[in-house]
Amino acid sequence: MSNVMHRTVSRRVALIGCLGLVTRNAVAQRSRTWRVAYLVSGRAAATTPVIKDTLRSLGYEEGKNLVFEVREANGHYSELPDLMQQLLQLKPDVIIAEATPAIAAAQKATSTIPIVMSPSTDPIGSGFVKSFARPGGNITGVANMFGDLTAKTLDIVQLVFPNVAKLGVLTSNNPTHPALYEVARDAAAKIGISAERYIAANPEDLKKAYQDMKARGCDVVYVLADPIRPSLPPIALEHRLPSVFQVNSYTELGGLMSYGPDILPLFVKAAHYVDRILKGGNPAELPVEQPTQFVFAINLQTAKALGLSIPEKVLIMADKVIE
Repeated sequence: MSNVMHRTVSRRVALIGCLGLVTRNAVAQRSRTWRVAYLVSGRAAATTPVIKDTLRSLGYEEGKNLVFEVREANGHYSELPDLMQQLLQLKPDVIIAEATPAIAAAQKATSTIPIVMSPSTDPIGSGFVKSFARPGGNITGVANMFGDLTAKTLDIVQLVFPNVAKLGVLTSNNPTHPALYEVARDAAAKIGISAERYIAANPEDLKKAYQDMKARGCDVVYVLADPIRPSLPPIALEHRLPSVFQVNSYTELGGLMSYGPDILPLFVKAAHYVDRILKGGNPAELPVEQPTQFVFAINLQTAKALGLSIPEKVLIMADKVIE
């Protein structure tokens, strides 16, 4: 056999071998069962279906090629390390971590299993990633930009409450809240409003925090971003304290106003990150995404219950009005 013919045959054999390897990998990709762990700082009821539905549309289905395990802290962040250890025992291929407390717990637990943030308030400042473009470790995912929206939110507060003098800023033990409070305090000072921080570490501490804000003469409450605490809007109404939220889901639960990113699409993005990682993507090289949709919502039922009249110019600004 000539050298030319020998080289041609060798290349064909190599090509056939490569095609066979690709085929075997594709079959393995479809046939193996993937384990996805979901660590939730708050409650999982609203977001789990969004993630599962998106994964199903991408070819992952429970009972066939997906095991989806959830652990939720229900706002008790001190429980997250133990919940994370439970998930690690299940040997997940990817971890989705909801909100900064869960992301921090997952980061402390593993430096090798890929972690998808969904979402993070300050991924760089929290030490989760080196940069948005190149995260550089085992963590990537979605940011929420809450800090960037604070000044505009307080401008809206002043339009609705032109005589507001004191703002109560409600926080939890979320590690991003001290920095977010400083942003809110400085933004309030620029428009002549004083701000004071009140901490409700756990959901059962909310009533005491509202009692304190009422006693200290707060006119309006600014609720920093946190996993949903469903009891919060009724407590705000009970204490007759108008409350403005960073998380827009609260207006559906009876919160007065909210301004922030559309939350549920961020969990759709998280599922897409999971898919990319399971198909071989390296989280160190998958850029962190930021939201593109923002919603200003007003609940007129709550405004009426509080005896408030929302100015027409503010209603025109709203993306969503609940009547």
